[in-house]
Amino acid sequence: MPNPRVVVDEDVCMGTASCVALAPSTFRVGDGYVALVVDPAGDPLADVLEAEEACPTEAITVETDG
Repeated sequence: MPNPRVVVDEDVCMGTASCVALAPSTFRVGDGYVALVVDPAGDPLADVLEAEEACPTEAITVETDG
């Protein structure tokens, strides 16, 4: 399966780090308390999708080919 495309809208993210808690190998919180994607395939896709759903500001978008 190809890697998912994972994007964080930095203008919307408020740095709650819920994504980091759910998919710690995919996300980290960077300077300015904004989530960053460090490895789109770092965690199982189910965890990355759960992080997308759990984001309180809907700043995460995950696109897959399947």
